[in-house]
Amino acid sequence: MGTRSLTWVYDTYTQKNGKEKHTPIIKLYRQYDGYMEGHGLELAEFLSPIAIVNGLGAKTEKVANGMGCLAAQLVAHFKDGPGQFYLYPPKPGVDNWQEYEYHVYKNKVEVVTVGTNNDNVIFSGTWAEFKDKCEAKRNQYNKDFA
Repeated sequence: MGTRSLTWVYDTYTQKNGKEKHTPIIKLYRQYDGYMEGHGLELAEFLSPIAIVNGLGAKTEKVANGMGCLAAQLVAHFKDGPGQFYLYPPKPGVDNWQEYEYHVYKNKVEVVTVGTNNDNVIFSGTWAEFKDKCEAKRNQYNKDFA
């Protein structure tokens, strides 16, 4: 049995009242290795070098032209054959048997564990902080099981 996870990518709009509204673009389901030392670290390594831009200039490497572009690149990065990764309609509140959820925003990542009693935010920070956290978890895992 695998550790299932969902990765959500959101576009963010500022409403007339000044509050931000986050609209999900995609929901990517991963069948196994969904824990932070696995999928979390792979996601962090994918995100960390990318800059979100508004309009493409001469430099097109390591950039995403908005969150929709990032979402498409994310799918292309992870999906390389049948199985393991699936796209589902990005409807909140649907149970896909996930144990972890990764919520990717323009400026941050939130990681939520999904349990029987309630959901628990176990990380919230910048893309760089997310990478540091996942690397630390992997290093601790390697140390514990060495």
